Amino acid sequence: MPRLVLASASASRAALLQAAGLEFDVLPAQIDETEVKRSARADGASAEDAALLLAEHKARQVSVYMPDALVIGADQILICDGEWFDKPAGLAAARDQLRRLRGHEHVLATAVVCHRHGRRIWHHIATPRLTMRSFSDAFLDDYLAAEGAAVTSSVGAYRLEGRGIHLFSEVEGEHGAILGLPMLALLDFLRQQGVLAA
Repeated sequence: MPRLVLASASASRAALLQAAGLEFDVLPAQIDETEVKRSARADGASAEDAALLLAEHKARQVSVYMPDALVIGADQILICDGEWFDKPAGLAAARDQLRRLRGHEHVLATAVVCHRHGRRIWHHIATPRLTMRSFSDAFLDDYLAAEGAAVTSSVGAYRLEGRGIHLFSEVEGEHGAILGLPMLALLDFLRQQGVLAA
């Protein structure tokens, strides 16, 4: 069985793999995500294509150093009314972002790529849709005070697995894909590869 390696520093992605009982190593890729996204937008790429490109870069970079491993790269871009959102730089940016998302539907373009022996052997894109309710500014202040800097670790400035669930009126899509890793598709692929029992 190939060694599994997660090419991401995301605690949420690691937690999803751990919860599923997988044994894996973590070796975060070092890429300039801002430049990759800027270039993708300049080329007219969709958010889905850009997320796939980012996941590809991560998996490929780590696979160079560990060619026999099965390397998992993943990335996610939030889209609301045609605008792409990044992880907020701080609490003030998170407040502004959540105000802009409030009362609107957004999509999480979530891509996962697997590399082995220097080439991509599988990929998948999921697009969960979430609708934020029209919460008050007072609620938003209380939410940010309770969550603190944790909101800056998510592209949406929320953790759906925690207090972030209070922000929403409707959620469509697999929980894992919302957290950054489409687990159902990934587990199915790993079974096909013989990594997991069928």
